[in-house]
Amino acid sequence: MPVNLRNRSLLTLKHHTPEEISYLIDLAASLKAKKRAGIKGTLLERKNVALIFEKPSTRTRCSFTVAAVDEGGHPEYLGKDDIHFGHKETLADTARVLGRIFDGIEFRGFSQKTVEGLAKYSGVPVWNGLTDEYHPTQVLSDFLTIRENFGHLKGIKFVYVGDGRNNMSNSLMIGAAKMGMDFYIASPKELFPDPDLVAECRQIASECESGAAITITDDAKAAVKDADVIYTDVWASMGEEDKIEARKALLYPYQVNMDLIKATGNENVIFLHCLPAVRGNEVTEEVFESKYGRQFDEAENRMHTIKAVMVASIGNL
Repeated sequence: MPVNLRNRSLLTLKHHTPEEISYLIDLAASLKAKKRAGIKGTLLERKNVALIFEKPSTRTRCSFTVAAVDEGGHPEYLGKDDIHFGHKETLADTARVLGRIFDGIEFRGFSQKTVEGLAKYSGVPVWNGLTDEYHPTQVLSDFLTIRENFGHLKGIKFVYVGDGRNNMSNSLMIGAAKMGMDFYIASPKELFPDPDLVAECRQIASECESGAAITITDDAKAAVKDADVIYTDVWASMGEEDKIEARKALLYPYQVNMDLIKATGNENVIFLHCLPAVRGNEVTEEVFESKYGRQFDEAENRMHTIKAVMVASIGNL
């Protein structure tokens, strides 16, 4: 059955089937090849996209902007002080106004309820550029990067090391469950993921018959044995800066250093990071600048996968 994501929002990957995720990755790869060939796009011609940012961004803002322009669309950046969002006007009213003007809305901010409210009231597709709970567009980029390196996703041993309950570990676990990965979170017990989400992801894997296995452990060295991918993120997310000293004490044993890379026993292992990175905390300079690093391929792929998301839901296909 052909995949149809027309007018669909992307709030988390929970609501997308493995076939739909594969379709977006395939579309992103095609659009990447098209851009590299210098072919001018028209798939978003006459489409206007609102980009709402409560949190600052490099990759998300630039990716949505360039992706829209590449295909003939118009992106409009709306910072937290540019509109009455949540101040003089309710979320519902702002959503209904923007939905009358724009063809799609991206939101990057704090609350998952906000992006869900935009989707509920706007009447147009809404794309989650990051919330405190989920970061689905990043996962699509990660998966495209993995496929570029290994040729497949199913059966990949993917180890996330660090803060096991942040938006990246949450989103990667959902994606891995859908796509049949052998997924590990290696984290101190104090930062283990929500057990309800772990149970939900195991249920997703079962329902999808993906073959995914999900393991939560506090033993990073054991977890990374035979890993294909080691992934990490900052130790304190935006809004948690006051917790960094406590996080350092907890997480230094989970630093991605060359000893951890060598513990994989896999010379072809790759290192991924959603960026920005704090070198010397979650990853050493030696690993970051090594042959194992694919973080800048991953960063570029944000643009190609975000373009695929917009084209699939509002594009002139």
